[in-house]
Amino acid sequence: MAHLTAVATPIRRAAVYVRISRDRAGGGLGVARQQADCAALAERMGITIPEETYVDNDLSAYSGKPRPGYRALLGAIEAGHVDTVLVWHTDRLHRSPAELEQWITACEPRGVEVHTVKAGPIDLATPSGRMIARQLGAVARFESEHRAERAAAKREEIARNGGFLGGSRPFGYTRNGMELVPAEADLIADATDAILRGATLRTVVAMFNERGLPTTRAKQAWTPVAVREVLKRGRNAGKLVHRGVVVGDARWPAVVGVDEWRGVSVVLDNPARRSSPGNRPRWLGSGLYLCGLCGGPLVVGTTGAKRAPSYTCRGYRERPGARHVTRAAAPLDAFVTSVLVRRLSMPDAIDLFTQPTVPSGELDAIRNELNVIGATRDELGVRLGRGEVTMAQFDAANAGMAERQRTLEGALASVMTTSPVSRAVQSGDVAAAWAGMALEIRRAVLAELLEVTVHPAPRGRRPGGGYFDPDSVELRWRTA
Repeated sequence: MAHLTAVATPIRRAAVYVRISRDRAGGGLGVARQQADCAALAERMGITIPEETYVDNDLSAYSGKPRPGYRALLGAIEAGHVDTVLVWHTDRLHRSPAELEQWITACEPRGVEVHTVKAGPIDLATPSGRMIARQLGAVARFESEHRAERAAAKREEIARNGGFLGGSRPFGYTRNGMELVPAEADLIADATDAILRGATLRTVVAMFNERGLPTTRAKQAWTPVAVREVLKRGRNAGKLVHRGVVVGDARWPAVVGVDEWRGVSVVLDNPARRSSPGNRPRWLGSGLYLCGLCGGPLVVGTTGAKRAPSYTCRGYRERPGARHVTRAAAPLDAFVTSVLVRRLSMPDAIDLFTQPTVPSGELDAIRNELNVIGATRDELGVRLGRGEVTMAQFDAANAGMAERQRTLEGALASVMTTSPVSRAVQSGDVAAAWAGMALEIRRAVLAELLEVTVHPAPRGRRPGGGYFDPDSVELRWRTA
């Protein structure tokens, strides 16, 4: 009797791959549904699949960004650990022809089978199977490109109509970007005004943090970079910015005027006004007063048995053998303050220290020319896109207009910026205005008006009982 020999059916080493491009809810429900459908397909085919699944959640195959799950699956195939792949559709694996060819190169010599829930089996071992895979890949690529094209056209339409292009919630506005959040909008307006009145960026950052309003990314502490970014937005002036260019007026309400926005943008872009790193000055003349012996700047430290704050020459540590000036900080600051307040309170201060007004006609001319330049540059860009001008012609025409635009914006910013000296004089009560100024503003007034040089003073008490000698302080006015 002949004996029948049983032939063992080889056990398939299967793997499941699932991917979704955008997980809006963040719960992974899309990949979970794909995984369930692949499990049902495996059951119908009599295939046992391992618990581990190769997953790429919230990752696009079209974008070209690395997909860890896909790379791990490809590595397992190349290592000979997988000979059957279950996937919801071929477009979950790849949307790039180059990536498809890499997949075929890995699967074809190893006889790897690909089974899909929606497109059936794909036999990469045969020319017809590879043709079908390439056709499906071409269709998937077309769908991706067409979707991107529709999205770009939609953004262009929204931009033309002055609508919100989306993204994270802009500070000062509601989630849809079209209504104001009053407390945040007030902070933007106050900060813009403060910058134009001479406040430093560091002072304005402190203002943001003192108000206690977090950033739209739920970060409580504001940084100079974040504040500068918020204050320079065209959105604040009701302007729609698309791809870094102002393309028109928006439909949301403005927080500040166009001139104020342009002015604060120019001021914040000025490298001379950037907040320097280091400790924040706590004394009026720190780094501004000069040593009468060597000409170096005076800084505040503590000296003597009572550890009283005193101005000492910074060159003391650099040149310890030379003579330098030391002076008690509080009396010196009080003296300089009294000189500044008294001078700015004199009757002629209004004429000497108030900024001259610019005729409205000149302002209108600046605004109109800026509008013409903006429209001309936009039209030039459109003509470049249509191929009517070359890149060389575009660069030649655009360079001159860009330089003129920067000049005009600088002129407008100088008009919009109010000197802290002018503000104090116009207040009507210079002493009260000085008391209400932040230290940074007081230091700006001092730097604009006075050069203070401190000379050595005789030891002992002065007539009247005090130690401070005003005659040892040399004051030189920087302006009339």
